Amino acid sequence: MAGILTQTRTTLEMIKWEHSIFALPFALTATILAADGVPSARALLWILIAMVSARSAAMAFNRWADADLDAANPRTKARAIPAGLLSRQFVLGFTILMAALFFVASAQLNRLTLLMSPLVLVVLLGYSYMKRLSRWSHIVLGFALGIAPSAAWIAIRGSLDPRILVLTAAVTLWVGGFDVLYACQDFEHDREVGLHSIPQAIGITRAFLAARIMHLIMLALLVCFGWLFHFAAAGWLGIAIVAVLLLWEHSLVSPRDMSKLNAAFFTMNGVIATVFFTFVAIDLWLKKGH
Repeated sequence: MAGILTQTRTTLEMIKWEHSIFALPFALTATILAADGVPSARALLWILIAMVSARSAAMAFNRWADADLDAANPRTKARAIPAGLLSRQFVLGFTILMAALFFVASAQLNRLTLLMSPLVLVVLLGYSYMKRLSRWSHIVLGFALGIAPSAAWIAIRGSLDPRILVLTAAVTLWVGGFDVLYACQDFEHDREVGLHSIPQAIGITRAFLAARIMHLIMLALLVCFGWLFHFAAAGWLGIAIVAVLLLWEHSLVSPRDMSKLNAAFFTMNGVIATVFFTFVAIDLWLKKGH
C-alpha cells in the first residue's frame, strides 16, 4: 500500500495535476455561457472528467516522449522518468488509461464531442514533438489548452458557436506567450541539442517582446469576446483585472532576470484564469436578475 501511495504521488507530481487550473476556468466560462447559467450536474461532471483525463494523458505522454531530453537537461533531469522514480512502461500505460477515460467521458456528452475527441488527442499528444520540428511549438501548446472553451461549448450545445473561438484564440496566445518566456530558461541547452523555439530563433530579448505582443493581442481578444457576449460591468471589470495581473506578471521577469519566472508562469496564471471565470459568472448571474 505504501508503494502504491508513493507511486500515485509521483504520478500526480509528474503530470502537475494542480496546473489543471490553467484551462479549467476558461472551459467553465464557456460552459456557463453555453448553458446560459448553471449546467446540469451530469454534464458538468463529464466535462470535468474529460478535461482532467485529457490533460493528464497529454502531460504523461510529454514526459514519456521527452524522457531522454529531460535526462540531458540540468533543469529537468530530476523528473520522474530520468530520475528512475517511474518507468517508461508505467507512464505510457497511464497515458493510455487517461486517453481511454477521455473517450468514455466524450461519449457521455454528445455525438460531436465523441467524434472530435480523437482530433483533440492528436493536438494534445502531438505537441510533445513540435519542439523538434518548429519554433512555433509554443502556439501548439497554447492551442492545446485553448481548445478547452470550444470543447466545453460543444459538450453543452452539441454544436460550435463561432463566438467561442475568440476565447480559444485568447487562451492560445495567453499560454503561448508564457511558454515563449518559459523556453528562455532552456536557451543554451536547446541550442546545444537542436531543439526549436522562438527564443532560439530570435534571441531572448526579442522573445520577451514577442510574448508581450501576444499578451496584448490576447487582451484585445478578451475585449472582443466581452462585446460578442454583451458583458455588463462585472465582466468588463474581470477583463480589467486580468490586464492588471498580466502587467504585474511581466514586471516580475526580464531578459536579465528570470528568477521569478515560475511564480509568474504557474502561480499567477491560475489566479488570472480563476478571476476571469469568477467575474464572467457574476456578470451572467446579475444579468439574469438574481
